[in-house]
Amino acid sequence: MFWRDYLIPRLLQYFLVIFLGITIVFFIPRLAPTNPVERTIAEVRSRGQYLDPAHIKDMVDALTEMYGLSGSWWEQYKDFWVRLSRGDFGVSFFQFPTPVIELIKRALPWTVGLLFTTTVLSWLFGNIVGGMAGYAHSRGWSKLLDFLAMFVRPIPYYVVALGLLILFGYVYRLFPIGGGATIGVRPSWTLAYIKDVLRHAFLPALSMVLLGGASWFQTSKLIVQNVKAEDFVQYAQLGGIRESRIMFRYIIRNAMLPQVTNLALSLGQILSGALITEIVFSYPGLGHLLYSAITTGDYNLIMGIISLSIVAITTLVLIVDLLYPLFDPRIRYK
Repeated sequence: MFWRDYLIPRLLQYFLVIFLGITIVFFIPRLAPTNPVERTIAEVRSRGQYLDPAHIKDMVDALTEMYGLSGSWWEQYKDFWVRLSRGDFGVSFFQFPTPVIELIKRALPWTVGLLFTTTVLSWLFGNIVGGMAGYAHSRGWSKLLDFLAMFVRPIPYYVVALGLLILFGYVYRLFPIGGGATIGVRPSWTLAYIKDVLRHAFLPALSMVLLGGASWFQTSKLIVQNVKAEDFVQYAQLGGIRESRIMFRYIIRNAMLPQVTNLALSLGQILSGALITEIVFSYPGLGHLLYSAITTGDYNLIMGIISLSIVAITTLVLIVDLLYPLFDPRIRYK
């Protein structure tokens, strides 16, 4: 039966992966040498404030309790799951007393808006153009695009990003060099503000579409070339079926099946691309926020952002796993 043999095993796997992933995320920051309580006291001292040695222990105890670091790791772990069930990741250490969930809510729209859009655009562009190039792999334009993709794909992302930033931000000054919007402009749904956000997002979006599109292009091209050599394609050509129908209905449609799964993984791994992108372009998203959390030893913020990423990846993989038979009629629930 569908629910017993297919749905329940995948749901159990889904919750197990989330549980193990979040558990690992809880313990890893606590193995790091950075102690947020000691760091806070050091920052207070660095500002020239005098701390009475007799009161330092009281301050340490108060900060430890405030940050949710009191008790053994097991006690902290149990308390963490209780708070997590309420959607509470605690307060941020380096932006105290702002709750972690509030910081994530501020940064999430920027990351999703930029990286979700660029991931989908690069996937569509790379697969459609790559599929056409794979079908006509002997044509001159196909070889030219393949050469360009081979040239662009190995370049490290930060090199492409910095190159675009220098060229269009400093030399020609066509686009802003950083930020998500002009400083001081109040967010609104006006045309002027939307245009301002799009201008700030253009360079980081272009850098990601170039590299992502090149990767999808090469993968799609190779898959299409392999599918084109299959017997059913040769049979369709001998049967006199139109070339356009063979290309889109027989070849590219079959070649898209593994790419659908890869798209789900790419969407779930948006956070990995956000880190470098948002640091280079000073973009106010989750990647920049995660970098700040790591450098300051903000346990709660690190756990909040990574836990969100784990849930996103596993959820998207589950959705694609359940919907995959709709894309591939050869698969049947057993």
